[in-house]
Amino acid sequence: MSTQPKYDLIIPYRYTPRPYQLPILKALDSGIKRAVAVWHRRAGKEKTFINYVAKSCFQRIGTYFYLFPTYTQAKKVLWDGRDKDGFPFMAHFPKEIVAKRNESDLRMELINGSAVQLVGSDNIDSVLGTNPIGCVFSEYALQDPRAWDYMRPILRENGGWAIFDYTPRGKNHGLSLYQMAKTNPDWYAEILTVEDTQALSLADIQAERVAGMSEELIQQEFYCSFEGVLSGAVFGKAMQEAERAGRICGVPWQPEFPVHTWWDIGTKDPTAIWFTQDIGREVHVIDYYENSGVGVGVDYYINHLQKLPYTWGTHHGPHDLEAHQFAANGKSTLEVAAALGFGFTVTDRLSKQAQLDAGRAFLQRCWFDRVKTERGRDALVSYHFQWDDRRKAFADVPYHDWSSNGADAFMQLAVGHKFAIPKPKAIVEVVQYSKDEESSMWMG
Repeated sequence: MSTQPKYDLIIPYRYTPRPYQLPILKALDSGIKRAVAVWHRRAGKEKTFINYVAKSCFQRIGTYFYLFPTYTQAKKVLWDGRDKDGFPFMAHFPKEIVAKRNESDLRMELINGSAVQLVGSDNIDSVLGTNPIGCVFSEYALQDPRAWDYMRPILRENGGWAIFDYTPRGKNHGLSLYQMAKTNPDWYAEILTVEDTQALSLADIQAERVAGMSEELIQQEFYCSFEGVLSGAVFGKAMQEAERAGRICGVPWQPEFPVHTWWDIGTKDPTAIWFTQDIGREVHVIDYYENSGVGVGVDYYINHLQKLPYTWGTHHGPHDLEAHQFAANGKSTLEVAAALGFGFTVTDRLSKQAQLDAGRAFLQRCWFDRVKTERGRDALVSYHFQWDDRRKAFADVPYHDWSSNGADAFMQLAVGHKFAIPKPKAIVEVVQYSKDEESSMWMG
C-alpha cells in the first residue's frame, strides 16, 4: 500500500502565475540562465519574480539578490510592499521557512541555508565580494548598468541566473540589453504590452489619458515603446535629436588636434571625465571614463590619462578641485595635479538651472562616438527630474543617482567650453592714384 507524501508547504506559496507569465517561468525552468522581461506597468513583475526567487531558494542553496535602482525603492516596493489585494510580497516567504529577518539590510535567511537580500544598485559596493547564484534586476532601465557588470562574472563562474524586468525608459541600456537578448540563443527575451496580457482594459488606459497622462508616457508605460524619452528627462529630447541627426556615430580620434577633458570630481560618488576635440565649430566627444573606489584620488585618474595616446589640450573641472578631500598629504587637487604635470582650469560656478540650460543648448554642437561614449550617453539619457506625487509636479532639481556623475561632467563641458573664434578680417579700401579717375579695390 503506497502512501502519498505529505508536505507542510508548497513553494511558490500563495501564487498562481497568469497565462502570460508562464512562458518566461517555463524557459527558466528549462535551463535558461538569462532572461529579459520588458513588461508593461502593472503586469505583475515583482510578484512573479519574487516567487521565482523563493522557488529557487529550495532548488539550490545559496544567496539570491533582488536589485532595485535604490535601497529606498527596494524597501518601499518589495520589502514593505503589497499586491493589489493587500498581500505582502515578502509573505510569499511564509514564516515557517524564515530563520531570520534583518530589517536594515533587507535580508532574510531561510531554514535550509539559503538567503534573500534586497539591494540598491546605487550602492553596489556594499555587496561586492559576495557570491550570489541568482539575481533579479528590477526596473533595470533605471539602474546603474555597472551593477550587472559586477554580477556578470560571478554568475558566469557559479552557473547562476539573472532576470531583468523593466518598462522602457527611452533608448538607454535597457534597449541595448533587449536588442542583444532577442538575437542571443542563450537568452530569453520578450515584450508584453497591455494588448498581449489584457491585464488592463482599453477603458483603464483611457482613464489615464483623461487623468492627464501624456500620450508619450502611455505608449511607454502600457505599450512598452522605447521611442519616447524618460519622463522628466533633462537631456532626453536633445539626445533623441542627436540620434535622429546622425550625431551619434563613429567619431574617431584625430591625432593632429588636441584632446580636452572635462571632469566631475567624486569622493563618495564616481569621478566622470568627458574627452573632446574641437573640429571647426563642431565638438567631437570621442571618449568617456568613469570610476570610483575608496582611496581613489586625482593621481589615479591622471595616471590613467597618461596611458592614453592622446595629445592633451586643456583640463577643466568644478570649483571643488580646490578642495583637499580628493587629494593626499593635505594638498588640494589642483596642487597634486600640477605636480603630475596636469594643470586644471576651474569652470565658472553657475546655478544648477544655468548649468542645465547650458547643457541642453550645447548638446546641439556635439558629435558622440557611439562605442566609447556609451556609458556617458546612458547617463545623459537617464538624468531626470523625479516626479513628486504630493505636489503633482516634477522636483525643482534633478534626481541624484548614478547618472548624475556623467551629466554633471557634461555640464562642466557646456559651461566651460569656449570656441576659439577667429576675428573677422577687416575690409580694407586701397586707393590708387593715376591720371585716370580714382579707382578702388576691396580686399578681404
